Amino acid sequence: MRSSLRGAGAAAAAIALVLVVAGSWFGYQQLAGPSCSGKIQLSLAAAPEIAPAVEGAADQWVADGAAVGGTCIAVNVTSAESVDVAAAVASKYGATLAGVGQASGTVVTPDIWVPDSASWLLRLKAGGATAFAPANGNSIARSPVVIAMPEPVAARFGWPDKKLGWTDLLRQVTSDKPLRAGIVEPTQDAAALSGLLSLATAASATGGADANKAQEATIGALRALATNRSSLRQDLLARFPRSSDPAAIASGLGAAALSEEDVVAYNNTKPPIPLAALYLDPAPVPLDYPFTLLPGVEPAKASAAKVLFEVLTTPGFKNRLAGQALRAPDGNWGQGFKAPQGAPSPAGGDASAASAGQGAAGGLDPAQIQKATSTWSVATQSGRMLSIIDVSGSMKQKVATANGATREQVTVAAANQGLALFDDSWSIGLWTFSTNLRGSQDYREIVPIKPLSSNRRALQQGLASITPSSGNTGLFDTLLAAYKTVQEDWEPGKVNSIVLFTDGKNDDDNGISQKQLIDQLKKLRDPEQPVQVIIIGIGNDVSKAELDPITAVTGGRTFVTIDPTKIGEIFLQAIAIRPPAPR
Repeated sequence: MRSSLRGAGAAAAAIALVLVVAGSWFGYQQLAGPSCSGKIQLSLAAAPEIAPAVEGAADQWVADGAAVGGTCIAVNVTSAESVDVAAAVASKYGATLAGVGQASGTVVTPDIWVPDSASWLLRLKAGGATAFAPANGNSIARSPVVIAMPEPVAARFGWPDKKLGWTDLLRQVTSDKPLRAGIVEPTQDAAALSGLLSLATAASATGGADANKAQEATIGALRALATNRSSLRQDLLARFPRSSDPAAIASGLGAAALSEEDVVAYNNTKPPIPLAALYLDPAPVPLDYPFTLLPGVEPAKASAAKVLFEVLTTPGFKNRLAGQALRAPDGNWGQGFKAPQGAPSPAGGDASAASAGQGAAGGLDPAQIQKATSTWSVATQSGRMLSIIDVSGSMKQKVATANGATREQVTVAAANQGLALFDDSWSIGLWTFSTNLRGSQDYREIVPIKPLSSNRRALQQGLASITPSSGNTGLFDTLLAAYKTVQEDWEPGKVNSIVLFTDGKNDDDNGISQKQLIDQLKKLRDPEQPVQVIIIGIGNDVSKAELDPITAVTGGRTFVTIDPTKIGEIFLQAIAIRPPAPR
């Protein structure tokens, strides 16, 4: 809906914009006059659950004569899923968000964005949007993240009297007779991501100092959730039992990470089996609804946005939030808010979040978010991949940060660790490359691409057999041959990809040039059967400028790290990049 403008006169030839922000309701009222000229049109996209409150406040503000320095203000508030706006912003700024996909083309980036969580802003920055520098970012609302359970199921765990923790939930979802837990795709849903972060932290802690055990526990927890995952929140909610029949309760969804607002909204529909909201310890990071002024907004609009933010921090707006089952940024709630049974006291239970007036990213770690979303994408989806490892002479070089292990040893260790992430539905093959490995051929097949259900042991043995040669880097010939191989037996329903590890530039006097490789890839490329090329460069000798045009042709990406010990993290991030379907 569009806010109407009252009392707008004819546009002035020149308008002087003067703004004094007093930080209070009185301050904003002083800027609104009985008449004004000209018009500032603000566009604002807000998460669906908060949009009615924002729109109501904006409508009232405009009706009361919203103006800045004699210029009238109109506000166009639209309801938009946070993931859709994030996809549009990512496209605009060249960011890659694991699991998000491409923008639909119908979502236009607004002047102001109120997503449900600051995690979107952090993911955009971490995903490569280096020029993305939004302003403000302060929270205007909050909704704790809870574990939603059908009340009869929750009662079995002692609700509402017993306080549960994430380790308790972890035991239930990974037991021999597991609780049927589900999740909205956490790469597309902020509440699910918050719950995933908490559960993954609990799982990792069970491994103690043993990294392999910690990873095994984490992967087990993720796959347990993935069994009942959904791309849409409404689809997930529909899986909760709709009958009090014990069989229906037993076969229905038993638990899911949702927001407090989700639970209240669901119970307001008067379902046969209401949901209980369990506030687990330690409290996950809540949804925090940052008021975000996107980059590039002209000064007049930016000034108007500052005043609008004031409107959205008044006691009256807190009451509007209560009508949407949302809290104020400090965790308190307005008149009419009906807290779920067992909810913590107004400001308690989610102290990890930012308080009112502070940045909305409190308690969020960009590196942790990226690792969680990447691990989820790899561990819960299927693919077909050819892994190619450089065995040129320079891979013998020792790595100071790896206790004297060579580049080859560090790379193989990262590949072995990555292999543990893939379930048996993946198909994976292994090549090595240098120059003249087999006569004049620069590459050697170690293990053909086959399902891991029959191929895992062969891959482990193949990786263990890798040693550096004395050759150079026959990169371009190897990539062309690999592309043809993966394309030849292209498998539908999976991401078909090549992941190549190298520590140098192409160095093959008898091979094709970069231009010839790119020309060949363009000819071979089939939009109906895409093959994604990802290159992971190690050390100072890799030329990203040489590699980027190659991976770009295939919809892939080049990653370069100076420190070879970081390739495990990069490998995880790289595999999570999947050719996205349009939103």
